[in-house]
Amino acid sequence: MLIIDVITIFPGMFDNIFEFGVIKEAFKKNICTVNIYNLRDFSDMKHSRVDDRPYGGGPGMVLMPGPIYSAVSFIKKKNKIKKKDKQKVILLSPGGEKLNQNTLKCLSKLENIILICGRYEGVDQRVIDLLVDFEISIGDYILTGGEIPAMVLIDGIVRLLPGVVGKEESLKNESFEKNFLDHPQYTRPGVFKGKSVPEVLLSGNHKCIKKWREEKSEEITQTKRPDLFDKDS
Repeated sequence: MLIIDVITIFPGMFDNIFEFGVIKEAFKKNICTVNIYNLRDFSDMKHSRVDDRPYGGGPGMVLMPGPIYSAVSFIKKKNKIKKKDKQKVILLSPGGEKLNQNTLKCLSKLENIILICGRYEGVDQRVIDLLVDFEISIGDYILTGGEIPAMVLIDGIVRLLPGVVGKEESLKNESFEKNFLDHPQYTRPGVFKGKSVPEVLLSGNHKCIKKWREEKSEEITQTKRPDLFDKDS
């Protein structure tokens, strides 16, 4: 079972995201468990303070190293993961490696993932130096904190775990597998607003359908995401 631990100053943001779809099924089947930790519970300062002004001046506040260090230490002691290469501490950060499907696959093979949600101007650099195995970004833009990126990461990882998605074959044929986007999908009715389903999909010829889908996948990737197409070439 994969254990995902999240350290955040806004635990309430995670209240309902695990109550829907295949993610909910993963928890029902004990394939994965997610624990949400309030960073303020690990503060020894008045009013459970976890941030302070940056040394050297400048705007905003920075998350202090002490509470985060205490939280990660507590989680590691609690989980008792014997193989350290199966446990990773990840900081959600704009400066991290951009998330992709290959990263999600690698993370889905771990036993424990500890996610640190940054806030304000970020975290004290010593947190990164002492605790973090690597940083992850979900894109080249700025959000108010790492909570939403953590949710993205959890969703992407959990659906890859064996037994979560009903038909695992669907995972092999979806977008970003082999660096190609997915082919167009159609369902009933056969004609909608004058637009018909491609005849090849109605032919029953699985060889022709497979070839059509591969060609369309390549065409769409080259048009919409040439960067992926070039990477595969």
